[in-house]
Amino acid sequence: MHAALWASVTGLDAQNNDIRVISNNLANVGTTGFKKGRPVFEDLLYQKIKQPGGNTSDSTNAPSGIMFGTGVKTVATQKAFTQGSLRQTENSLDVAIEGRGFFQVVRPDGSTSYTRDGKFQMDASGNLVTASGYALQPSITIPAQTTSITIGSDGTVSVTTAGSGTSSTVGTIQLSDFINPSGLEPIGENQFIETTASGTPTTSNPQNSGLGGLNQGYIEESNVNVVEELVRLIETQRAYEMNAKAIETVDGMLRYISQTL
Repeated sequence: MHAALWASVTGLDAQNNDIRVISNNLANVGTTGFKKGRPVFEDLLYQKIKQPGGNTSDSTNAPSGIMFGTGVKTVATQKAFTQGSLRQTENSLDVAIEGRGFFQVVRPDGSTSYTRDGKFQMDASGNLVTASGYALQPSITIPAQTTSITIGSDGTVSVTTAGSGTSSTVGTIQLSDFINPSGLEPIGENQFIETTASGTPTTSNPQNSGLGGLNQGYIEESNVNVVEELVRLIETQRAYEMNAKAIETVDGMLRYISQTL
């Protein structure tokens, strides 16, 4: 295969991966706590024709060489854990994290996952759960006949029940953080799981150990910037077209050679 054809094919594949990431970002622009992704690319090995610094005479060296690239590859898709905008909902069970940290969630198999989605609900037993029914960890149970729920910025959950004029604390929402959040593995349902790359979680109360605070009655919106993603989409489309044009050009050159031989 002509070297330029191979390089262009790798370019088409890379731009296709870029479009897949952009499309997912745009699809989740309204997803609570969603973190946008970006692809990471590297150039492939080079075909070395002439070594830089090679001798051109007994006393001189070549200031540069001749090396032809063989294309590009996608090496990672990285999540950007920048803060999303906070939107007021006035729902007492909506909680947004302002700063670093993740809520801990217990999955059906007993494993722990992590999320920035604080749109909590109550199950039949009064436990705080995600929209998929996964329990918040450590568990918080809201008593029956509760008339008001207060969640402090430090994670303290207090309730007032019917017939009682005073509030009582029923638990504390804790947060976890990772030295490398980009190393977390997204598994869907607005959740991530720990990996070797992320490191082990550090868990504490909000506003401690560098963790962010909680905002009751707010949700954290996606950190996707629609205008930015659309600009990237146009750039990627043009790059894809240019790679396709390069294939067409090389094909025309090879066809010309075959017709003249």
